[in-house]
Amino acid sequence: MAAREGSNHQESGELTESQAERMFAGMNEVIRAGEEMRKLRAEMIQLFAAFGWTQDRIAELADMSQPAVSKQMTKYKAGDRPAPMELHLDQRDLPWLEGRLWGLAEEVSETLDDTAHCTRYVNALARGKKRFTPQNVDELRRLLEEDLRQHQAQLPGGYRDAYDEISRRLDLPATVTATGSASVRRALAHEIQRDQLESDA
Repeated sequence: MAAREGSNHQESGELTESQAERMFAGMNEVIRAGEEMRKLRAEMIQLFAAFGWTQDRIAELADMSQPAVSKQMTKYKAGDRPAPMELHLDQRDLPWLEGRLWGLAEEVSETLDDTAHCTRYVNALARGKKRFTPQNVDELRRLLEEDLRQHQAQLPGGYRDAYDEISRRLDLPATVTATGSASVRRALAHEIQRDQLESDA
């Protein structure tokens, strides 16, 4: 009966419930991704301030006004501001490893001119359409491993070495207390991993 009603709605020029549901789901993804990105940007502003960067410099890099950066800063009391983090790859908490995996996958995708198996997944993660759930991380690992196997001759050997190290650690992630939120740690590890791969290439 419901399917017939949906069909009748389409014939009469109205949207079906399933079409409306898909549209709202797409909108909600974009809204959620935007909210998560704003939250991440606010956390990164606090982190860079903890590193000693000036508000003017942060505003310039973030393409924001200095008053907007200052407003973000005043939301946190001095005691609530994050302590500076260690910025080296050899960290073993799960968000850090997920960020490294994401950075490696992005490098593989770009090296293969976006023809890699992992490209769609990388793009979905970057746009907030996919989250770092255990299932999505496992799928990204599977796609990335396939790219590394099929395109071994086209990719620097360091990519495989990085994948093997990240994969081993993801299989047995350490139970550690790390500074910073999961999203901030992923973003930092993603960037540092990419820089490392590019400098080694």
